[in-house]
Amino acid sequence: MSDLLDLAQRQQYPSATLYVIATPIGNAADITLRALHVLGLVDRVAAEDTRNTGQLLGLYGISKPLLAVHEHNEREAAGRIVDCLRAGERVAYVSDAGTPGVSDPGAKLVDAVREAGFAVVPLPGASAVTTAVSAAGDFVGSFSFLGFLPTKAKQRASHLQTLVAHPHAMAFYEAPHRIVETVQALADTLGGDRQLLIARELTKLHEAIHRCTLAEGPTWLAADPNRQRGEFVLVVEGAPVREEQDETAHDALLSLLLEEVSVSTAARLAASITGASRNSLYSRALELSKRDS
Repeated sequence: MSDLLDLAQRQQYPSATLYVIATPIGNAADITLRALHVLGLVDRVAAEDTRNTGQLLGLYGISKPLLAVHEHNEREAAGRIVDCLRAGERVAYVSDAGTPGVSDPGAKLVDAVREAGFAVVPLPGASAVTTAVSAAGDFVGSFSFLGFLPTKAKQRASHLQTLVAHPHAMAFYEAPHRIVETVQALADTLGGDRQLLIARELTKLHEAIHRCTLAEGPTWLAADPNRQRGEFVLVVEGAPVREEQDETAHDALLSLLLEEVSVSTAARLAASITGASRNSLYSRALELSKRDS
């Protein structure tokens, strides 16, 4: 252990710097050794909730002056932190759980610190979205993190309509009192065949991870009220990739039709038979008719 701590201590930690530190999302043992080293090194800790952070620091015997920085005071508090940096202090920022700035406060603070000419150093660690994605499987080749969906049904439905053709897997956060209606809305809009990972209470005592289709999701949640408790990450399969069709795929059919009917009629009949685009079939039929004339 001492050798590992030496690795953390050998890193350079300049003064007048904001350290953005990821903290555990449930299990306090998930904090990194480097995070503990820096939390012990900084002059003060800015936190989304000073009570929660005070308890976390207390578990590791760390006592630091705490400054509240949350969504309601982030811009104002950023000015105070910039003043601390001007005085040469090292300041850490942590959110309640996970990585600051990822559906948590922190982004405005980072902007203010940079605009004031000071450095920002991130310390990686726990994140609910990457934790869930790591357990999702092969349907997540790439993903977009989309945070919380709108809470009102009409706005949520409109927003989901814009994602119907989104080619990448999508990761959402959701609260317990909306989880059933959100999963149902996803199924209604995106189609029930897509893969879904429901990750609940990640790293906590009652963690549950379930993979199913979107159509099966509401039924699984309804089968046990306990499955609707806690904080959720939903990972949804992206839109199926449409393979580009070979433009010559229907040449045989078009050539046969062109022996008997006009170009436009051949395209219309071929589109009706194959389901392919009438416009593309017309263009191809026109080429074939010119070539054979």
